[in-house]
Amino acid sequence: MNNLKYSSSPYLQQHADNPVHWQEWSEEVLNRAKVENKPLLISIGYAACHWCHVMEHESFSDEEVAEFMNENFVCIKVDREERPDVDRVYMDAAQLINGQGGWPLNAFALPNGKPFFAGTYFSKARWMDVLAKISKLYKNDNKRVVEYAEQLTLGINAQPVSASLNVHETEFTKREYEQLFGVWQSQIDYSRGGFNRAPKFPLPTAWEFLLQYNYLTGNKDALNAVVTTLNEMAKGGIYDQIAGGFARYSVDADWKVPHFEKMLYDNAQLVSLYSHAFQVTKKSRYKEIIEQTLDFVKRELTDAEGGFYSSLNADSEGEEGKFYIFTFDEFTEAVNENLIPLISDYYQISEKGNWEDGKNILLPKLSKNKFASKHDLTLTEFNTILTKVNLQLFNYRKKRERPSIDDKVLTSWNALMLKAYIDAFRALGNEKYLQSAIENAKFLETKMFKEDNGIFRNYMNQKASISAFLDDYALMAQAYQELYSVTFDKHWLNLSKSLTDYCIKHFLDKEASMFFYTSDLSETLIARKYEITDNVIPGSNSVMANVLFKLGHYFDNQEYLELASVMLAHVRNEVEKSGPWYANWAILMGLQSFEINEVAIMGEDALALNHEMQLNYLPNSLFLGGEFENLPLLEHRLVDRKTMIYICKNKTCKLPVTNVKEAWELIN
Repeated sequence: MNNLKYSSSPYLQQHADNPVHWQEWSEEVLNRAKVENKPLLISIGYAACHWCHVMEHESFSDEEVAEFMNENFVCIKVDREERPDVDRVYMDAAQLINGQGGWPLNAFALPNGKPFFAGTYFSKARWMDVLAKISKLYKNDNKRVVEYAEQLTLGINAQPVSASLNVHETEFTKREYEQLFGVWQSQIDYSRGGFNRAPKFPLPTAWEFLLQYNYLTGNKDALNAVVTTLNEMAKGGIYDQIAGGFARYSVDADWKVPHFEKMLYDNAQLVSLYSHAFQVTKKSRYKEIIEQTLDFVKRELTDAEGGFYSSLNADSEGEEGKFYIFTFDEFTEAVNENLIPLISDYYQISEKGNWEDGKNILLPKLSKNKFASKHDLTLTEFNTILTKVNLQLFNYRKKRERPSIDDKVLTSWNALMLKAYIDAFRALGNEKYLQSAIENAKFLETKMFKEDNGIFRNYMNQKASISAFLDDYALMAQAYQELYSVTFDKHWLNLSKSLTDYCIKHFLDKEASMFFYTSDLSETLIARKYEITDNVIPGSNSVMANVLFKLGHYFDNQEYLELASVMLAHVRNEVEKSGPWYANWAILMGLQSFEINEVAIMGEDALALNHEMQLNYLPNSLFLGGEFENLPLLEHRLVDRKTMIYICKNKTCKLPVTNVKEAWELIN
């Protein structure tokens, strides 16, 4: 029977009515495959995946296809967002076999889980052909299949970091950091933003590094690359012009045509990035994007209990992007007649369409300043008109069938959104953002923690069920650190330390000084892997290394600091030659080589001065303080009836000051 109706995953539940006898991944199902001597068919996807829906409609809903699958395979459906550990194993198999991967991911494996073939999307005819050939091969040439599966499993188990690696000296120089940008320059698209390729993904961590690089070295090209990218994304179809929020990526080099799903993790990191860029540039458009995107998250991705949902589907009414685009007739029906010429010019909307089949994506042709000037309007006048029209388009769009929502709550992605609210609060000073952050932090603490200080990955229908992975621990530890830095409530810093200590106990490979993605208490898969590289989300080891570095300073813990340095030393060569794929490691190199400012603010006005200080972009400053000497760096800092700001490096402090301007000058 198809058992997916009992799943905690909305993606799996979408397949609950398929005639395929889908099962969830479990030891019990693998044991059944061994008893029946059938190969596993492991199909992996996620709720917002367009081609996953296409294959489900074409093949998995087809009685003929399902009958063959049920008779010859044990069929397993996996939500890659709930079980990234399973996805990682079979994605590695696909990349070893084909040189590339993607979703939907369809893997075939022995009953013990060792894969022997994997691919992505297949049309119905191609899928039936693959099924027939795989089934025949498994039955008639089983020895060859087993031998290949064993070889492939050896490849999957290869680690990117060797336990026997001779780690270089763990000191990092300013010159070493300054040379990193040379590798990046040839990859950057300085006219359209992003990198010189298509499709274009936002890759926020890459631009976070370049912001830090500009701050530490004064390199203007690095800042120009960030500003160009953020400006062009803001004008592109990748950004929802009327309701806020970003799509997952652009299929072209101009940010014009998005893959229309909206993911929580993208929007979280982009809010943080635009917040930091606003601190640097004070561009009003960045402020608008932060506010609009957080309004979108509050409206469409926030649970009543304080958690954040995972994603919005790309499709509605069986068509990708239908919810977001306008024909010319729909546009003229939605907008006041007298404003149609002006706004159709602004958004490049025409009868023939600016996309395909007469469809229009809302694409501002110019910045609002330039467009207003072109039409002899002040910016204030144009903003008033545009706000009115955007509301009309928003209300028109609301009447359409909405894209489905994946309303499971994931710990790691929630941690990114928690940090986004904190970064937005820092940049804009809006207290409601801090309150949203605290509400989510309490939700995660209440719903996700186990009695042994471990945590869960997922939460849905008031239940958490899957044990967390390294990214969940690392990103939550990071978010709690950030929350401490704006509240001075040591409770959050203690939770960050608790999560980190749990990882050292249950995830750390002590020989290699890297963390496995899965715990030693987790279900045993055919491979236990490290996650090293940074991608659309920074790699869990790079996040953990940054967490350890900051905790080492907060708690004066040399073991944390040494572990962070050894982890970075392991990937030193890759950081120097691989650019964006090691961006979060490069950020850590910046903190280590330029040294961190420890900013201790003590006294009854500590929070007010702290918030004022953090309105500026200070990427190599660590903030701590309050009214209690409850950390090593705060000892003997409290002065009766005064609030003092101490700027320290390597436990050596300059003379304290009492106002923010003087403190900024000491830092700079």
